[in-house]
Amino acid sequence: MTSFSVFLPSGFGGELAGLEPTDALRRVVAVAQAADELGFHAVYVPDHLHPIPPSQAPLFEAWTLITTLATATDRVRLGPLVTSNSYRNPALQAKIASTIDVVSNGRLIFGIGAGWYEPDYLGYGYDFGTAGDRLRRLDQAVQLIRRFWTEESVDFAGEYYRAAGGINQPKGIQQPRIPILVAGAGEQKTLLTVARWADASNIIDSPDVLRHKYDVLRKHCADVGRPYDDIRRTATTSYILRSSDAEARAQVPPGAEFAFPGDLASYGLIGTESTIRDRIAAYQDAGVQELVVGFENGLDIGELRRFADLFL
Repeated sequence: MTSFSVFLPSGFGGELAGLEPTDALRRVVAVAQAADELGFHAVYVPDHLHPIPPSQAPLFEAWTLITTLATATDRVRLGPLVTSNSYRNPALQAKIASTIDVVSNGRLIFGIGAGWYEPDYLGYGYDFGTAGDRLRRLDQAVQLIRRFWTEESVDFAGEYYRAAGGINQPKGIQQPRIPILVAGAGEQKTLLTVARWADASNIIDSPDVLRHKYDVLRKHCADVGRPYDDIRRTATTSYILRSSDAEARAQVPPGAEFAFPGDLASYGLIGTESTIRDRIAAYQDAGVQELVVGFENGLDIGELRRFADLFL
């Protein structure tokens, strides 16, 4: 049975434009509280520093916002989808996450990725580098973060990161440690990192493509001697409900292909109730265990409630 989570609008898509900052925060928190009450599995927050495209619209910093949500909710799990490894030293990132796991009483899902949005790097003075370099850094960072959550003292000397007698207390509440979700679909590097170090995978694509990616992940797991079913398989999708498929398709925003490969309208949760049920079944048949849903009107709690009534 596929579970459902909410991709929270925190400003990356420009959805907070025109709102006064305190009102914007109040509305974002209210969506998370509704997800908590309605029975969604998790609430995820994007980790970016500029809206897309860059503008003066409000955008809340991810880890500060997750901490706020941890104190405003009771049951729903919380995490970034995903934090960019490039924005924070991974040892410090491990410390931040450990603290939030305590604040949330053990509800954190630690989502991490290599980073990809160049305006964030340029605007904040980070080295963008090559995709290959960012992926190598990610693999090493996840190793270091795991050690800060499981060892009393960490000595680490890698190509990119170092630690000498690093201590991290508290390590969080969850046992044996905070779960790690790695996002990305690269078959040679990212999915190998998932097989080696992660507890969950997140990929954005159609069910047909996901089925292939999971076959690749299964092979990597076999190669590293790890059970494939140890890894929770999550996917991100988009939701637009209308009385006809054509009407729903017409509402797909321009530029959706920037985040969703291919023809999103042909595989996302976009269409009539019947079509959306078929699409959910297709994701499930492909092997997806958790769908992270981006809502058409992400600040509209009524839309969240209707989805819960129909599909939860």
